[in-house]
Amino acid sequence: MEMQVQIGKVTIGYEKPIAVQTMCNTHTYDVEGSVAQCKRMAEAGADIIRITVPGPKEVNDIRSIREKLRESGIDTPIVADIHFSSETAIAVAPFVDKVRINPGNFHRDHEQARAQFRKLLSVCKEYGTAIRIGLNHGSLGTYITELYGNSAYAMAKAAMEWIDICVEENFENVVVSLKSSNTVLMVDAYRQLHSMMKESGRIFPMHVGVTEAGNGDSGRIKSCVGISTLLAEGIGDTIRVSLTEDPVNEIPVGRFIADRYDHLSVSSLRAISIEGKKAVASYESPSRECLILDASCDFGKRLLDRELDEISFRGTYLENGETVDIESSGFGAYLSDELMQASRRRFYKPEYIACPGCGRTMYDLQKAFEEVKSRTPHLKNTVIAVMGCIVNGPGEMADADWGYVGEGNHKVSIYHGKEPVLRHVPDTEAVDRLLELIEKTQ
Repeated sequence: MEMQVQIGKVTIGYEKPIAVQTMCNTHTYDVEGSVAQCKRMAEAGADIIRITVPGPKEVNDIRSIREKLRESGIDTPIVADIHFSSETAIAVAPFVDKVRINPGNFHRDHEQARAQFRKLLSVCKEYGTAIRIGLNHGSLGTYITELYGNSAYAMAKAAMEWIDICVEENFENVVVSLKSSNTVLMVDAYRQLHSMMKESGRIFPMHVGVTEAGNGDSGRIKSCVGISTLLAEGIGDTIRVSLTEDPVNEIPVGRFIADRYDHLSVSSLRAISIEGKKAVASYESPSRECLILDASCDFGKRLLDRELDEISFRGTYLENGETVDIESSGFGAYLSDELMQASRRRFYKPEYIACPGCGRTMYDLQKAFEEVKSRTPHLKNTVIAVMGCIVNGPGEMADADWGYVGEGNHKVSIYHGKEPVLRHVPDTEAVDRLLELIEKTQ
């Protein structure tokens, strides 16, 4: 049985349109700034907006944000994003449309975590609040990793434990997500969870995204490869394209993907021929971005599933009213390289992991990420993470060789693998320190 979930005015799940989400990167205590950003998001077409609630003192802030939006006629559902604090989740549940939590992080003692989760379900049931069980690779907790390792299977098994508790408590207003910055791992985890839910007899709606995708073309392509692969298989009811940019920029990309898989739009004309494991694709596209997104949807799944080893692009796209030849301009080769990297088939440059930032970020994340990228293009086989805060950073950059993680108060920790090697570095010096450490190991 395929389920539906009500999140404020939005219904997601079986036979409903794909909902597009985004998340504020303002500080939650900045109520007016957060309201202004939410208004821009709503105007851009966001179906659901998420806001971080770092602790109890921000509960009244997000309540005020939601009330001010409703007073101004904006009824977009508001989601509270919670990390670690079950008491904060319980306190905020009456005042939002959904609470996003990783219940495995509610308490070091797993039985205590389960008990707190049941308390949260009780409050959410009373107030009609939905829950997203959001598990990310790298933040599963020792209880699960000691049983199953830090794997796609572990992610799916962890989610099923919390889903089973929801079923026991007769709570069905549940969405589930299993995000990773690694598209191969992310797709595998969602597929396994979908199979497990199908076997259990209840398929709850799934929120799909590639976490910490980065920015620019690479962030869009990586997100599109992972999300489109699952949507093409009927897995996914709500999506987020997670970019280290103004969060409003996420919405048109997400809408493009959602409309394509809701069968509402066709943007490019293309002819695709495949011989063996080589594809030749000829496009007539109305824009560079449409070409990028269409090609990612057309070939992402085939690359992830290793049906193809090589893609050549031909044809044209329009840019500023001018026709650009895809092959002779070099854009075709670039797009092929980007798709191979996004699907983890071949790396032609460093692999970057970067979170989009939120109210927990206490430094200029976008500026730092751009500086790291500009100074490391030569590190072809290196994975570098630039993370907004110490809450998510060490866990979410599980695949990284090097990590740049905000501590707050304009200080940064630098990681080599999972180990911090420098702490409390001023953010004005941190990129230099990171590069010095990397160069010493080359």
